[in-house]
Amino acid sequence: MQETRLDTARVRAARRVIDPMFLDTPLYRCEALEPHLGCTVSIKLETANPVRSFKARGTEVVASLLAEHGPRAVVCASAGNLGQALAWSGRGRGLDVTVVASRFATAAKLDRIRALDARLELVDGDHEMARERAAAIARHDGIRLLEDSEDIETCEGAATIGLELADAVPSFDAVLVALGGGALATGVGHVVKAMAPEAEVICVQPLGAPAMTHSWRRRRVVTTGPTDTIADGVAGRRPIPAVLDDLLLVADDAVLVQEASIMAGMRMLLDHAGLVVEPSAALGIAAILEDRDRFAGRHVVTIVCGSNVDMDAYHRWIGAAALHRS
Repeated sequence: MQETRLDTARVRAARRVIDPMFLDTPLYRCEALEPHLGCTVSIKLETANPVRSFKARGTEVVASLLAEHGPRAVVCASAGNLGQALAWSGRGRGLDVTVVASRFATAAKLDRIRALDARLELVDGDHEMARERAAAIARHDGIRLLEDSEDIETCEGAATIGLELADAVPSFDAVLVALGGGALATGVGHVVKAMAPEAEVICVQPLGAPAMTHSWRRRRVVTTGPTDTIADGVAGRRPIPAVLDDLLLVADDAVLVQEASIMAGMRMLLDHAGLVVEPSAALGIAAILEDRDRFAGRHVVTIVCGSNVDMDAYHRWIGAAALHRS
């Protein structure tokens, strides 16, 4: 296989600096889901930690490097989960953390960033505007800009999930990965293709935020207009070229799913797995719902990547899913 930017030895080294509470997350077969999906389903649960998402695997690596070598101030743009993770990792290492987010981001995520002692700046625009503002702050203040997915540490931190999947018994036929900026998909994909090459790596993105999927299909960066999805954690418009290059090497497919399927997936994870998840975490289930024949009789792993969700909106979404089903 052609080489990505990632290095498996560095991924293994990342496990030594990531707080163990974020490692070796539960991986289990969820038999209750299977009659409804027509395949064997295992869940990799990345929400049972202090920031309720996988993002701290990457921010732990970044914060560890900054604590050792400086600078001791860092800024990032975030839809919410990365900001929480960086705030948590930075607080434990005495770093000065600034997070830039859209003022339209999920309120629960913004409140948690503040609670973790990070400086929070809000912009009147979407995530791409937040990225521009974070870069401007980094230039002006001379501090570290953490660019999710572009910074290799975020990908290699996420790739530690791939190590845990590759060691799993029994083996699996496919892994379904939420696709946004690409850190999770390229990280997990890199390790799975290196260590379990027979398994399919399938990336899943909402129809309302398709930039990276269109880019993967056309093998070039495709930018899009405003996004329209409840899955705010994957709602980017401007793919990063280097990340796309990696994705082209490790992803077997990239699929788009409808909003109704995302809500149905959230409802199924609540009803049959007892899990309250944010929309991005239900993308894998949505993909199975929309193409049951593809996965019939196979063993599929879906990564439940986050559970930071506004509960009022959550109840509306799962209520809508119940109405749609009836």
